Amino acid sequence: MVTLGAGVRLFTGVYPVVLNQIRATSEASAITRTTMPAPELTSTSRAEDTRDTGVQLRKRKIPQARHSRKRQRTFSFRSLGSAARSGAESEARAKMAAAKPTLTDSLSFCLAQLAAAAGEALGGEKDPATNETPLSRALLALRTRHIKAAGGIERFRARGGLRPLLALLRRAAAAGSAPSQAGPGSAPSSAASGASSPAPASGPAPSAVSSSSPTPPVRLRKTLDLALSILADCCTEGACRTEVRRLGGILPLVTILQCMKTDSIQNRTARALGNLAMEPESCGDIHCAGAVPLLVESLTACQDSQCLQSVVRALRNLADSPQHRLALAQQGAVRPLAELLATAPDAALTLALVRALLELSRGCSRACAEQLSLGGGLGPLVSLASHPKRAVREGTILILANLCAQGLIRPALGNAGGVEVLVDELRQRRDPNGASPTSQQPLVRAVCLLCREAINRARLRDAGGLDLLMGLLRDPRASAWHPRIVAALVGFLYDTGALGRLQALGLVPLLAGQLCGEAGEEEEEGREAASWDFPEERTPERAQGGSFRSLRSWLISEGYATGPDDISPDWSPEQCPPEPMEPASPAPTPTSLRAPRTQRTPGRSPAAAIEEPWGREGPALLLLSRFSQAPDPSGALVTGPALYGLLTYVTGAPGPPSPRALRILSRLTCNPACLEAFVRSYGAALLRAWLVLGVAPDDWPAPRARPTLHSRHRELGERLLQNLTVQAESPFGVGALTHLLLSGSPEDRVACALTLPFICRKPSLWRRLLLEQGGLRLLLAALTRPAPHPLFLFFAADSLSCLQDLVSPTVSPAVPQAVPMDLDSPSPCLYEPLLGPAPVPAPDLHFLLDSGLQLPAQRAASATASPFFRALLSGSFAEAQMDLVPLRGLSPGAAWPVLHHLHGCRGCGAALGPVPPPGQPLLGSEAEEALEAAGRFLLPGLEEELEEAVGRIHLGPQGGPESVGEVFRLGRPRLAAHCARWTLGSEQCPRKRGLALVGLVEAAGEEAGPLTEALLAVVMGIELGARVPA
Repeated sequence: MVTLGAGVRLFTGVYPVVLNQIRATSEASAITRTTMPAPELTSTSRAEDTRDTGVQLRKRKIPQARHSRKRQRTFSFRSLGSAARSGAESEARAKMAAAKPTLTDSLSFCLAQLAAAAGEALGGEKDPATNETPLSRALLALRTRHIKAAGGIERFRARGGLRPLLALLRRAAAAGSAPSQAGPGSAPSSAASGASSPAPASGPAPSAVSSSSPTPPVRLRKTLDLALSILADCCTEGACRTEVRRLGGILPLVTILQCMKTDSIQNRTARALGNLAMEPESCGDIHCAGAVPLLVESLTACQDSQCLQSVVRALRNLADSPQHRLALAQQGAVRPLAELLATAPDAALTLALVRALLELSRGCSRACAEQLSLGGGLGPLVSLASHPKRAVREGTILILANLCAQGLIRPALGNAGGVEVLVDELRQRRDPNGASPTSQQPLVRAVCLLCREAINRARLRDAGGLDLLMGLLRDPRASAWHPRIVAALVGFLYDTGALGRLQALGLVPLLAGQLCGEAGEEEEEGREAASWDFPEERTPERAQGGSFRSLRSWLISEGYATGPDDISPDWSPEQCPPEPMEPASPAPTPTSLRAPRTQRTPGRSPAAAIEEPWGREGPALLLLSRFSQAPDPSGALVTGPALYGLLTYVTGAPGPPSPRALRILSRLTCNPACLEAFVRSYGAALLRAWLVLGVAPDDWPAPRARPTLHSRHRELGERLLQNLTVQAESPFGVGALTHLLLSGSPEDRVACALTLPFICRKPSLWRRLLLEQGGLRLLLAALTRPAPHPLFLFFAADSLSCLQDLVSPTVSPAVPQAVPMDLDSPSPCLYEPLLGPAPVPAPDLHFLLDSGLQLPAQRAASATASPFFRALLSGSFAEAQMDLVPLRGLSPGAAWPVLHHLHGCRGCGAALGPVPPPGQPLLGSEAEEALEAAGRFLLPGLEEELEEAVGRIHLGPQGGPESVGEVFRLGRPRLAAHCARWTLGSEQCPRKRGLALVGLVEAAGEEAGPLTEALLAVVMGIELGARVPA
């Protein structure tokens, strides 16, 4: 007798085992009676495995099974033991049955069954009961075991399984297209020629049939489900896809897609087509076979998510080229996808739809944009941009970026919130920890295209897009996008608030950098990317006044004019945006311009309109021109970087520069508000140096290979300086310059003193400011201080030279006085007779040098030539009684001109002996020693003669600017004056003048007094009373 506790323990231990055994037995019996496979999962990737994972099992409702389940629920404790024993026996029998091999384990048997079924005639006489079961089991074994095994697909193809499989599909397709020939219980049959010759790979598109076509027989559906699943699995490998295409397997699939409207068959057919579309050749054949309209029809008729995923994937794979994407859009494939996306499907279908739309929107066509908008897909796409799944989120953002290529959809995209989404995404990717620059490229392009419509520009400005674009312009890693960004900013040309913000963010120096940089061309967009703010003009001809009509329509559309009567043809061409030359392009808008092209500017006579070049610098110049029209553009444009960029473009352009750049410079120099800025920034000196003298900052101090200075550059520079002169000599200019010189900062006072000789021609003005109020001394004192500008010393040398010409316009003090003729034609030497073997007269004295050399001399002549030697040789000193007088600290080379001078030689050439040639230092040379000896021995004539010799050699035709500093280092006032004259000489080229002044400043060091006095004397024309060499 079993107790209650033992019964409970027995029940808890045995009952789960029994239930599991009964459930396993029931499932095993259900597998043998499988009637219809379940739809398999659709892949979300082109290259991933898309095989079926199993067949959906549908259990038949058998009354005995229900009674058996009732008996299971009414188990009693007394039957637990017998049930356990019977369960164990059933499990043993099942294991034995599983271990026993079956015919379907053989691939050869399965292929034989497949070949036999493919070879039967349609409506054959064989009993379906004898043929259906082996075919179904063979297909099931192929699908679940042989194909799934490692290398199974390759073995199936190598054994020739694809040919009978495709023949079977052709027979099934034919049976499905004629349901009246095959009753519900008949087996699928094939035409006799179906297995022998492959069908063509492409053909005319089959006509679409209604979704209300008759349902195919059950056994036909089973055969198609299994065969299509096998084919789809095989097409995951490239060799099988090639074989299927060669055997003409595409057209039967399209026929099945047309005739069989069952979800499972549509699912597997779409999956097979999607796998085949991974090959470009097969993709083209599928398009030619007319599969696209049938797939689009399936999108609207099917309700099963798995089937929809397969169809969506097939459409995505069919969009493998621009031509195929355009064909899909023109056949209406985009709108159903957008409508499905708007219905908020499940996550897997949403991802599939996003990926398909991403592929279809690459190089977005007008048809694609229109269908996406009509299908209501913009709002869902903007919402999906914040999806938690990364793949959905990134795909959606790229779709929005692709849609921006179509101008017709950009306003609607902005209304849906796309501007904020794209700007925020680009800002996140711009973070240091964001995505790589490559991933930012489509977003940068999209944001730039959004700047073409006024409504989107306002949204972009409010979303912080201007700061983002400026950050991209500053980033050297984004230099490839700079032309596109600058062209996009042209859209804000008449947005005063945006221009102020851009100027505050430093746009002008960046634009100037664009002018002098090597940025590439802006990527050209198609006509469909043009701004949608302006309707297309349908004027059949381009009359002479067409340009003005386009300008007038643009001004009216932007609100700058209330009607056609407000605008005259004489309106300034500078105010108008450039106009595209294509007849069918939208009305002129700055953002729709592309380089290179020419811009037609309306003038007073439309017939005389000129063509203005519009190259890569066009957008930058247009923005700079707009900034220059401000009442006071000095803070932005009259700066070093801005002027450098403009002058680099004007002088470095391979052809004639754009007239707009010349107008910008002219407008700035004619604006009184810019006068002080030109003075403070050394702008006037830069204009003269670069345009008139041909010395650019890059050419200083070492010259570089630059284009030859053309006469038009010189004329431009003189015209701009003349404009500044007009402003400086006006009452406003006089007051501004006086205030700047007397009350400005030290840097401003120096800059004003340096600039005045360039822009002041009235003697009363420059004399009062430079001479009477100390402007000249202020400039000279600043020479030895740290240079406030890279070209400061060059500017200073040029300024002092101009001032010298103003002070003495008829005299050229820079040309040294002629050298005495006795140096050119040496006079007879009076000392040489004392050096011969029989000197006449005989020397009565010898000077002993430190080297031991004895030099003959006449006591009387030596005492007469110098007070020093008169006291030494005729006074009470011991040397007066000596015949051999020592001269200490004197080398033979330095003593030679001294003895010649003591004996009356003047101009015999002895003074040239100790002077080294140009290029060798004078400090420490015999020339310096001789000059020191002449001063020690009280020989002023010898000093002057030696200085003349130094100037003749080092400051003559053979000398250069580097010798000026060497001569100045000797510390002789007359030589310092010679150096100043040479430096400021008008016959010297500007570069040599600047280099000479640099040498003088370096030689002067911290003691600026001698240099200042020498330059001041030369500028004022004060003669020092000394003879100077040529």
